[in-house]
Amino acid sequence: MVFYAQVVGVDSRLVSVAILIALMCDAISDPIVGYWSDNLRSRWGRRHPFMYAAAIPISVSFYAIWNPPEGWSDGALFWYILALAILIRTFITFYETPSTALVPELSDDYDERSSILSFRYFFGWFGGNAMTVAAFLLIFPAFVSASYSNGQFNPEAYKTYGLAGSVVMFAAILISALGTHNYIPKLRTPPPKRKVGLGAIFREIYETIASKSFYALFAASLLAFTASGLTAGLIFFFTAYFYEFSSEQIGFITFGVFVSSFIGGGLAPVISRKLGKKRGALTIGMIAFIGAPMPVLLRLLDLLPQNGDPALFWIVLVVQTIDVGLIICYQILAASMIADLVEQSELNSGNRAEGMFFAAATFMRKFGEGFGVVIAGFVLSGVGLAAGAQQGEVPEETLWNLGAAYVPLIWTLFACVIAIIRLYDIDRAKHEETLRKLAERGAAGGS
Repeated sequence: MVFYAQVVGVDSRLVSVAILIALMCDAISDPIVGYWSDNLRSRWGRRHPFMYAAAIPISVSFYAIWNPPEGWSDGALFWYILALAILIRTFITFYETPSTALVPELSDDYDERSSILSFRYFFGWFGGNAMTVAAFLLIFPAFVSASYSNGQFNPEAYKTYGLAGSVVMFAAILISALGTHNYIPKLRTPPPKRKVGLGAIFREIYETIASKSFYALFAASLLAFTASGLTAGLIFFFTAYFYEFSSEQIGFITFGVFVSSFIGGGLAPVISRKLGKKRGALTIGMIAFIGAPMPVLLRLLDLLPQNGDPALFWIVLVVQTIDVGLIICYQILAASMIADLVEQSELNSGNRAEGMFFAAATFMRKFGEGFGVVIAGFVLSGVGLAAGAQQGEVPEETLWNLGAAYVPLIWTLFACVIAIIRLYDIDRAKHEETLRKLAERGAAGGS
């Protein structure tokens, strides 16, 4: 949103609509890839062929997103953004859904799943944040010029960022796929081969995932990721315009997410063991969600130091570092709760479908975060933040309206998350009982 609306100068509403259409395509592609991943037969198992196939398309499309053609109209760039958004999001599904579906195959232990996902989320946040820190501390400062006092607004900087990011993504996907390749013989085999039509596929998907706990977790996660996407879509507008931080200060605030990843990754397994996943998610989520917009609210109430005061930087840095760590912890617990749905579904429907459940998880994240960015685009348009505005050029009233729109919106989303996730009803005892019944069924079938 920052790149296309403020650097390239495309109307933020057009960027939002392009993302929204891509989200609609996700609603079709995600369950199909999940189902396909559950039923694929190959010498490399069910998951790894998708992971390997995604590496090049993701890397190429990611590079292209940051290198749009010059001189194109807003209308032409809309179609460019749309095509690339659909392409990269589809191939992210090809990688992420089968990759995450490995978790319940590697372990059925209630707490060990949280530990495995803690590593996954730790490296996801740590690695992704490394690119952002590199952008603000290395790339953007290198592109400061007479025309751009802040390199974040120089289009040339994003070409370097796109190239570096695409190389890192390609390497990460291959390392992940190759690093788990030797587990293929130990993973579950696909169900018996059969011919079914598209309608039957979607009916089977519905029958497999249909449960109160799934619906509760799906809706809550969708709203939580929407809140995350809204924050992600606006965070650099707040840091660059609202607080008027330099690119170096923004880089150090983003550097704090490294600490957040340790907080979230280390805390989640402990919370899982001590409180259980649902109770832990409710407790951690409540604390994190209340704190998320607190610096913005304090600024609206004129209770924060003024822009330029060093204390402002440290307050925002500390609050965001702790809060993001708690949100990471919440995300790990929620993802582990999804893994526990696999056995419940197998017990009720007879279908074991890790791919479909984690296709739903992939869709929750992509749709939620994408839709959050869509909302962010319309918020920016609604408050009148002009496309291409430079730091220091945005009227004070516009910035106040931006904060006043963000705080109640983000708290409303989070309140709905807490209310809905209470309906999830799988705890440690119920999960272990499900495993016992499945073991008895397997023993009876074997005899």
